[in-house]
Amino acid sequence: MDSEFGNDFITIEDSDGNEIELEHLDTIEINGEIFMAFLPTDKDEDDDEYGMIILKVKTDGDEEFLATIDDDEVLDSLFEMFSQRLSEDGDS
Repeated sequence: MDSEFGNDFITIEDSDGNEIELEHLDTIEINGEIFMAFLPTDKDEDDDEYGMIILKVKTDGDEEFLATIDDDEVLDSLFEMFSQRLSEDGDS
């Protein structure tokens, strides 16, 4: 996803079958694994909760798909990394 021409958006389906449009914020590769951070596009700007969604890129043969991260420690660590990177981007 190249942000040179603006933000990227994707639509995913949650476990209840609801479609959610997400804005891609950043991508991190750690030890050969790729993680992506997104923000729901319908997020209320006055909402105190940040609402970042972090998903892991997985492959099945030639197909790539996004998967949730079940390990809370890994998720917390990724959240901190993405938050720091996004904060640094906003400072420049």
